[in-house]
Amino acid sequence: MTAKLPEPDLNYLQRVLLEMLAIPSPTGFTDTIVRYVAERLKELGIPFELTRRGTIRATLKGRRYSPDRAIAAHLDTIGAIVREIQPSGRLGLSPVGCWSSRFAEGSRVSVFTDSGVFRGSVLPLLASGHAFNTAVDEMPISWDHVELRLDAFTQSRADTIALGINVGDFVAFDPMPEFTDSGYISARHLDDKAGVAALLTALKGVIESGREPPIDVHPLFTITEETGSGAAGALPWDVSEFVGIDIAPTAKGQESSEHAVTVAMQDSGGPYDFHLSRHLLKLATGNEIPVRRDLFRYYHSDAQSAIAAGHDIRTALLAFGCDATHGYERTHIDSLAAMTRLISAYLLSPPVFASDAHSNKDSLENFSHQLEHVTQMENDTRVPAVDEIFERQGEEPNS
Repeated sequence: MTAKLPEPDLNYLQRVLLEMLAIPSPTGFTDTIVRYVAERLKELGIPFELTRRGTIRATLKGRRYSPDRAIAAHLDTIGAIVREIQPSGRLGLSPVGCWSSRFAEGSRVSVFTDSGVFRGSVLPLLASGHAFNTAVDEMPISWDHVELRLDAFTQSRADTIALGINVGDFVAFDPMPEFTDSGYISARHLDDKAGVAALLTALKGVIESGREPPIDVHPLFTITEETGSGAAGALPWDVSEFVGIDIAPTAKGQESSEHAVTVAMQDSGGPYDFHLSRHLLKLATGNEIPVRRDLFRYYHSDAQSAIAAGHDIRTALLAFGCDATHGYERTHIDSLAAMTRLISAYLLSPPVFASDAHSNKDSLENFSHQLEHVTQMENDTRVPAVDEIFERQGEEPNS
């Protein structure tokens, strides 16, 4: 009989998520969120180390140390950076991460300077219907057509510079979180703070259950996923399996749901590992966890960055269903609960292939099979005999 999974502490999940949402962490400005998550790991008694820039590499000991596995979520979010100080004293912006200025318009923000913090709003260049009438609706959508209005007395470039604001200052967008009685959670930056909260909650549940994972698990909390490098330099161990934790868009043409966890089969970097992905799907089915399969065409993850860095590892991606990704995002506690339970199931599951601890350099004995029957080897394309081709063409085979 399969042992029952630890029940996720959803109150803990929501509290941790709300606390993280209150901490600005656009890529490149992540020190405070790193400190916060490190404190949560200390509370759980999970040892960790920090890389120079702040990636957290933790270890949850298992009964065996090899082949070990890693599971990663990212602490950085989208945001912006000051690109220019305009003659009017307002600020031009460049995005941090890949997202549309459409979702920046109307946002309240904080500008972090070397000497303090300023508040402001991001507005289109033509922001007043009373002044510009229908011309407001004709504005193009791009970062060149928005500006940051500071809540400070400034009417010129010189005034703004005198405030201590410089090109390169980070701009963080207010999360505006709302947790409804119906279970919906709306906020900016659920990507990937909701994933981090689910991972921490799963770790808490496994530790409190007293159950020991079969092999060592390395929870990773990365800080540059939104700009592509993510987990590229975060694996000092002999990791054979790597599962990324991220967000699943629930838009038209996608299969993900706000009430299930998604196993991604492919993203913009290509397919995920056949065996590891199906291992996760079987764990979901066996534990009655609502699960979906999906493909993400315009998307990369920590798992993808680890492969791009040259690691010979199996990768998979778990994601919580979320509407309006990289905008004003919304998920449901159902999806986060399903993700937490599937993470717990994975932490407590055996390795997909124990033989991954060893090299298969010169032997097929332990190499995997994607299909266990002869169908894969059959050729449905029937090739006619060479002589028949030449006969139809009226030629001799060797002429």
